[in-house]
Amino acid sequence: MFDSGFGGLTVARATIDLLPAEHLVYIGDTGRYPYGSKPLRDVRRFSRELAWSLVEDYDAKAIVVACNTATAAGLDDLRNELPVPVIDVVTPGVKALVHTTSTGRVGVIGTVGTIKSGAYVRAIAETGVPVKLTSAACPGFVEFVERGQTTGDEVTVLAERLLAPIRSARVDALLLGCTHYPFLARTIGDVMGVDVTLVSSADETAFAIRTRLSELGLLRADERPGTHRFVSSGDIEVFRELGAQLLGPELDRTERWVPTRG
Repeated sequence: MFDSGFGGLTVARATIDLLPAEHLVYIGDTGRYPYGSKPLRDVRRFSRELAWSLVEDYDAKAIVVACNTATAAGLDDLRNELPVPVIDVVTPGVKALVHTTSTGRVGVIGTVGTIKSGAYVRAIAETGVPVKLTSAACPGFVEFVERGQTTGDEVTVLAERLLAPIRSARVDALLLGCTHYPFLARTIGDVMGVDVTLVSSADETAFAIRTRLSELGLLRADERPGTHRFVSSGDIEVFRELGAQLLGPELDRTERWVPTRG
């Protein structure tokens, strides 16, 4: 599993809880975050390096792209190239979103790169469900999470400004289209109000992982708990300290990751 930083830990947490027997390797590319403001060609290159490292260096049997921007930038390329199944966070989140709304007015928020890519517009169209989508990019949210600042006046003021078009559209379901955003769910929920249901793709992605591994006969048939390894391209002590606060006790040490493939 990989992400630009800490956001994918929401998916890791859900996966550990649902599939406790599975071994998990998580790479947080904190040395090059944030992805959302970078050119998609760079994000595709980073994603390729991370995914191939998980396969070649850690013997991964499946890859989870726990980053919405990376999914939007190069999911098809990864699926065509890698010798193992690749699971994304966009599709499970969209399926949950269209089944949550009762009014047909839905919203999605994400990084500039994710929203600009149109990945969610295409994914919702593919469901065939007739909903009206309002999208908004939320630059700055990821940076708050990466600093460990998930509440407070600064976060609230930014959220009120960035979420204004979503509120104006009177949506009743809002997809947190970045794996960092669930860490800001309290603030986002307060700004959006009690009539709006927040949808996170983390749990839905964990279910998708279980389904895919089961279909392929790849679920680990062992009652013993799996091992969990956390790797970072940035400061490993910072990753360990903040990551443990966000994920829990499973993240008790961090290894260093250095890209070796272009």
